[in-house]
Amino acid sequence: SVTQLDPTATDVETSLDDGKPPSAVIVNLSTPALLSAATFGHSLGPASSDQSTEPRTRAQPDPTAQHASRSSLPAMSHANLNPPEVQRYVVEHIVKNSDSAMHPAQRLRTFSGRSPRTQTESDYDTWRSGVELLLQDPAVSNLQRSRRIFDSLLPPAADVIKHLKPDTPPTVYLQTLDSAYGTVQDGDELYAKFMDTFQDAGEKPSHYLQRLQVALNQAVKRGGVLNKDFDRHLLTQFCRGCWDNSLIIELQLKQRKHNPPSFAEFLLLLRTEEDRDAAKTIRMKQHLGSSRPRAATNMQYAYTDSAGKGEIAALTNITQQLAQQLADIQKQLANLTVVRSSSSQSTAFKPTPGHKWGEGQGAGKPSKNPSSVPKPGYCYRC
Repeated sequence: SVTQLDPTATDVETSLDDGKPPSAVIVNLSTPALLSAATFGHSLGPASSDQSTEPRTRAQPDPTAQHASRSSLPAMSHANLNPPEVQRYVVEHIVKNSDSAMHPAQRLRTFSGRSPRTQTESDYDTWRSGVELLLQDPAVSNLQRSRRIFDSLLPPAADVIKHLKPDTPPTVYLQTLDSAYGTVQDGDELYAKFMDTFQDAGEKPSHYLQRLQVALNQAVKRGGVLNKDFDRHLLTQFCRGCWDNSLIIELQLKQRKHNPPSFAEFLLLLRTEEDRDAAKTIRMKQHLGSSRPRAATNMQYAYTDSAGKGEIAALTNITQQLAQQLADIQKQLANLTVVRSSSSQSTAFKPTPGHKWGEGQGAGKPSKNPSSVPKPGYCYRC
């Protein structure tokens, strides 16, 4: 048997039992040592009947027999050892699988188009940025791109592209979704919106710069601003809308308008300066808080005895009497005021001396005010 031969022949039998590809077995058999071992194994005769009683000994191959068997084998070409079908199988099922294992497919974030959106979903601009990166990947076919776009959508956004065919290019998917969820404002309106973006109360300068960058990117995409002027417009609006003048002077931002920094460099400058200011504020609080004198507390205790309680009761009685007297005085003053007002009203209708009835009025015409007509038989001269 082959198991009684050299260990290399044992490897051949194991590879055949394990189901390895035929090409691997053929390549292993193509070596001279394995060919001689296989030929010698076939030339062995049946074992003798006394092998069960005697210890098994390893057979020694005869060099003359090996040379005769090797010369009797036909010559094998390279095509017979590695057929094209086996090579194609190895390339398609081994090489491609190893490449896919090294570069797994990245899933897109979900987008539904609902408002308000959940925390697990992204907005349309963020989702579209991921799709643009997918379109630039040369290792992904158009069919796979369309499938990933469709798998990342949830209703109602998925309902917008349901009518499209599976072989539709991914660019058509994006055009359809842009018409439903894309920005409809033109570049000039977006640029005007960018110019009206100012720093909010309590907002850090670095956060304000990030908001400006998002607004300016939208204006650039819609053609409101040229891409080459991006950094200049960003720096100009930051100096215009940031209320921290000390920061602008410290970083000399106005002097850099002719050579503005990039967004990444600009953001790093602001964050570094903010970190320095925060550290300085902490040091100042620690220093001033440790050297501040502590306020001294003085405690005073008051004790009252029985005599003091009697004096307090007497003062309370006097206060109540005074309050009662004050109420009586106020009541008398109110009555006197009423009497005086009634007497002044009765004397207001008396005419002056020398006044006659009917004087200054038409003859036979009654007075317009019936209350001012004097009673008959009343003399105003007495």
